[in-house]
Amino acid sequence: MSRTICMMSDFFYPNMGGVEEHIFNLSQCLLDNGNKVIIVTHSYGKRIGIRYMTNGLKVYYLPIKVVYNQCILPTLLCNVPLIRYIFIRENVDIVHGHSAFSALAHEGLLIGNMMGIKTVFTDHSLFGFADASAVITNKLLEISLSACNHCICVSYTGKENTVLRARVNKERVSVIPNAVDTYMFHPMPYLRSKENITIVIVSRLVYRKGVDLMAQIIAEICPKYAEVNFVIGGDGPKRWLIEEIRERNGLQHRISLLGTLEHSQVKNVLNQGHIFLNTSLTEAYCMAIVEAASCGLLVVSTKVGGIPEVLPEELIYLTEPTVPALMEGLETAIHDLKNGKSVCPYVCNNRIRQLYNWENVTARTEIVYDRIFGEKQGTVRERYERYLSSGVWPFLAIVSFCHLVLTFLEIFVPRKNIDIAKNFPLKSSKKGSIKNTQNFIK
Repeated sequence: MSRTICMMSDFFYPNMGGVEEHIFNLSQCLLDNGNKVIIVTHSYGKRIGIRYMTNGLKVYYLPIKVVYNQCILPTLLCNVPLIRYIFIRENVDIVHGHSAFSALAHEGLLIGNMMGIKTVFTDHSLFGFADASAVITNKLLEISLSACNHCICVSYTGKENTVLRARVNKERVSVIPNAVDTYMFHPMPYLRSKENITIVIVSRLVYRKGVDLMAQIIAEICPKYAEVNFVIGGDGPKRWLIEEIRERNGLQHRISLLGTLEHSQVKNVLNQGHIFLNTSLTEAYCMAIVEAASCGLLVVSTKVGGIPEVLPEELIYLTEPTVPALMEGLETAIHDLKNGKSVCPYVCNNRIRQLYNWENVTARTEIVYDRIFGEKQGTVRERYERYLSSGVWPFLAIVSFCHLVLTFLEIFVPRKNIDIAKNFPLKSSKKGSIKNTQNFIK
């Protein structure tokens, strides 16, 4: 069944990350299956307006300024005319928001609900319950998901977390993991050093990625193993900590800080390494360890969040998020590597190909679309009642005002005056639909 799906998120190319890659690859497979897909995100520098990517994927870069951490200001009202115009012009059937951090995704869900469009939300992250920021975020998510038709989480741990913090009915939450393009992330052993052992880290250098643990481990491993070098890809506010460790211990020749990587560079960086290290303090899924395993690296990771669900035991060394435990796991991996006990890189790649592929993820996502498409659309009163169920009475005023704005727009900018976008038949190739995106994000 062909549908028009609108993916909405603050996070998309040319920005790099797991959410961006998920949206792009899922969209490509949905296009291959005969659906129409558009993506709505905010502008990135001079990238404003409509752009086309692989297989004719249409992307709206809205002229909205970023406020913090690649997210727009959550006004919930100022962008109503523009988003409504896009939904009508593209004849959208389903609005699919991504990431709890994305203000644009939440605005799209609210406007879609008030326009009677079916909505789906994919949660890519885990949150706590104690600190102030988590409490506020959880309440906002509860409000947003109260009227959402269905929610998707990338792991069972993520599902439990979302059900608890957003008070979502578990019957309206499905678990669909991420996937990886194993044809792109394939082993290239000739890039690895024959004399030294290279430990690769690809991560945003922020607190929740365990940069403090990472810095201590580097400081302890390097004096103990003269043959071990580190290659670190990624940037963030905690980069200074790694630079300080490098300067203080005179490890400039053994620690390479690559900074922000383009997506096309990640596979080459991974294939330079023998071991991949992940020190995350919280993680719903962790795409990076799947990509590393697909390239044939030994993976050492903290067992937090949904990480224990991701890889089989023989492909990962799981540890507690402490320096002694990570040191033990890393030393075990180094010992196994020296003694030839590691799994063949090509066997790893085949295992990942069987476990995670985008065709399977897309098929499961389409089952969710089919399920909500058959649901009866609630009345305006029922939508109000669902928003009220969150317990935040003042939010009802925002919803009411949003509905009032949409009503005025129906009068002053009626649907009949909005041109429906033409669907140009573009040839699609399933084999090449998920490919290196370097030519389309520059």
